[in-house]
Amino acid sequence: MSSEEIKLNVEKALNEIRPFLENDGGNINLISIEDDRLVKVQLIGACSSCSVNQMTLKSGVELTIKKYAPQIESVVNIEA
Repeated sequence: MSSEEIKLNVEKALNEIRPFLENDGGNINLISIEDDRLVKVQLIGACSSCSVNQMTLKSGVELTIKKYAPQIESVVNIEA
């Protein structure tokens, strides 16, 4: 899978999860994909200060991204 295909699949994953984040007053932005294995995102709005945002990141965002792009090894949140 090319880097462009990986990016498109990551975007599809984020679009799947985005309505749930928006429902809680937050959102997510894709910052970068490094070495086709590490995804950097930024949780924004209510998600940036939520006490369970790491659980959301790993159990929600990372699992959804891996469903679309299995070669992704990790997803990390970049603080604003």
